[in-house]
Amino acid sequence: MATALITHEDCDGHVTPTGHPEQVARLHHVLRALEELNLQRVIAPLAADDDLLLAHPQEYIDAIRDVAPTSGRVSLDGDTHMVEGSLHAALRCVGGCTRGVDMVMGGEVANVFVATRPPGHHAERATPMGFCIFGSVAIAAKYALEHHGLDRVAVLDFDVHHGNGTQDLLEGDSRCFFASSHEMPLFPGTGHAHETGGHNNVVNVPLPSRTGDAAFRKGWEEEIFPAARRFRPQLILVSAGFDAHAADPLASLQLHEDDFAWVTERICDLADELCEGRIVSALEGGYDLDALGRSARAHVDVLLHRGQQR
Repeated sequence: MATALITHEDCDGHVTPTGHPEQVARLHHVLRALEELNLQRVIAPLAADDDLLLAHPQEYIDAIRDVAPTSGRVSLDGDTHMVEGSLHAALRCVGGCTRGVDMVMGGEVANVFVATRPPGHHAERATPMGFCIFGSVAIAAKYALEHHGLDRVAVLDFDVHHGNGTQDLLEGDSRCFFASSHEMPLFPGTGHAHETGGHNNVVNVPLPSRTGDAAFRKGWEEEIFPAARRFRPQLILVSAGFDAHAADPLASLQLHEDDFAWVTERICDLADELCEGRIVSALEGGYDLDALGRSARAHVDVLLHRGQQR
């Protein structure tokens, strides 16, 4: 079966201030790294408000629409900014993730990589932060439950920063499982091991600065994968951040492309075992442009190979 690449040129319209790490060039490097692969290219639709409402209150959605500028730039916080094209870019991120869910659940493709920006895993229920406006992957998890009749959906996050927004949006829902490996101490300061969710449905694996592949892989093998297996998800969503790479300027974990390939292989193993290989992966962080492109290619290479085996 095919692997789909979902993206949209509207994501270029989210232009951040000069020197900001979450820049337009990030997506260009990812797409350039993937252009030789035999992927089914799909246009990310704009998300509907009904889908945003699965995770965010109407007041928050209205506030974001009201503050979105028609010219110039507004700052939602010190890190998170909007220009005229930012709202459509953020809506494409959510729409890309929900379209990916539809494609995988409908049997159109084996798996999906959503290459959009800005990222989403820091956006809390009513708070934009950490470059993120809407909780794209968390919304996709809720969407899969509500629109595809699922009972259990898992989100696995290997971004170097804790997915506090995803945790905030999912931890109170017993139908959702969230697991994250991340550097600590580091922004946003959440993700302690004792944070286990309202239904014992959250697993956090904080990793000390300078952690390399051995401890990273041990955390996934001994903590995340066993817990996910016990949860028995019917669909796996992945927050695929590549900023745990040793070259990344915003953190200090010491991972490389082969580590992202390894964790992707193991996630595919879990998906094959539990949910007919169904995976929707979405781009989160990664701020060294060359390392980001190589890492995304390693991740998607695995998805493509495993999809072709189905």
